Amino acid sequence: MHDIRSIRENPAAFDAGMARRGMEPQSTQILALDEQRRSLATRAQEGQNRRNEASKAIGKAMGQGDTETAEALKAEVAQLKESLPALEAEEKVVAAQLNDMLAALPNIPVDDVPEGADENDNVEVARWGLPGTFAFTPREHADIGPALGLDFETGAKLSGARFTFLKGQMARLHRALAQFMLDTQTATNGYMECNVPLLVKDHAVHGTGQLPKFSADLFFAADMSTRSELFWDAMPQDFESQMSGVSEGNYRPKLETMLEEADTKEQFWLIPTAEVSLTNYVRDEIVNNAELPLRMTALTPCFRSEAGSAGRDTRGFIRQHQFEKVELVTVCRPEESEAEHEKMVAAAEGILQALELPYRKVLLCSGDMGFTAKKTFDLEVWLPGQQAYREISSVSNCGDFQARRMNARYKPEGSKKTEFLHTLNGSGLAVGRTLVAVLENYQQDDGSVRVPEVLKPWMGGIEVLTPLA
Repeated sequence: MHDIRSIRENPAAFDAGMARRGMEPQSTQILALDEQRRSLATRAQEGQNRRNEASKAIGKAMGQGDTETAEALKAEVAQLKESLPALEAEEKVVAAQLNDMLAALPNIPVDDVPEGADENDNVEVARWGLPGTFAFTPREHADIGPALGLDFETGAKLSGARFTFLKGQMARLHRALAQFMLDTQTATNGYMECNVPLLVKDHAVHGTGQLPKFSADLFFAADMSTRSELFWDAMPQDFESQMSGVSEGNYRPKLETMLEEADTKEQFWLIPTAEVSLTNYVRDEIVNNAELPLRMTALTPCFRSEAGSAGRDTRGFIRQHQFEKVELVTVCRPEESEAEHEKMVAAAEGILQALELPYRKVLLCSGDMGFTAKKTFDLEVWLPGQQAYREISSVSNCGDFQARRMNARYKPEGSKKTEFLHTLNGSGLAVGRTLVAVLENYQQDDGSVRVPEVLKPWMGGIEVLTPLA
């Protein structure tokens, strides 16, 4: 969320920031709504003040025997009592329009974010490790994985495209990666381990920026017990007569249509990342200064509809509707966020280095950053089967953008006023994509895959994944 006072003070700078995001100027419309809202609020406040003054004056006029003045004042109070609710309601409508407009606009990039329209304009900052050499032509994970327990067919049979069933040694390797990441981020890098809800309400996904603009990327889940109760409550008395003559094939669609017409009291979203649950930990809070910076991590399943990725990575394990990720979130004072950003990137890099996976660090351009970010580094791991670097972690500094949406604040030392916190988030790492990188970088000519040395303590004695009989 953007600071309306900052837009008032420097609309040109705000429009310049939006231009870097590829957007048309926004300040004129925003400030027009803001002026309308402020005018209505002023008129409502003045009317309320006048109503209070007139109410007091009635008693004074009555005490002086001035019935004519008293009656005129009573009429004025009655008129104000009637007109003020409409004025206040109009102010709320305009305020909601202003908030909706501000909520739909992305964060503004900081000055050192490179200009650009898309991923082709991102800037490589550094590389670590050299791609390995193979005495054979390395294959993609989708080709070697099935024989090792990466079961795409069963996943599709159970749930459709972009779901995978892991079994045996493959499931063990996946678990080992997740546990290694989580243990490293807690014991080595100082992030507090959390176990968080996977279902969250509207305000949580709004707070981290997924709503209202990106609802199509999420999976929606209603409270079905509530929906069931509402459905039966809404069931027409003549239900049986409505259903008479409805063919068996049309019976279910008819029921579903009636169910959709019943409003839901509770609704939830499956989290697209633990960032949502972790960041909202400080929602509507004034965080104790002594607790900052607050560094948190969680290993969770993540759920994404991949609405905007039609045709991308449909083969293999890279882009799934359900996957696991170790998420990192930091909540800190504004002056700490740049250093915390570097710390978080280093925490993600450390996992790749420990696994001896070559990667590169990329600074995203203004047109490729996520909605809530003001600066983002991506880590891209080398996949020899694809002969390409692919994203495995994205680490973003959101500044106070999310904190304003969540009303998350702190009180600086020696200050009586609160200020908005800064929030950061990043992958440390995406488990599935790391599994892909291990399979491709540690593959052998016979179709087996060596287990990275650092993972062996979590593998129960398995040192090589071998094709299943």
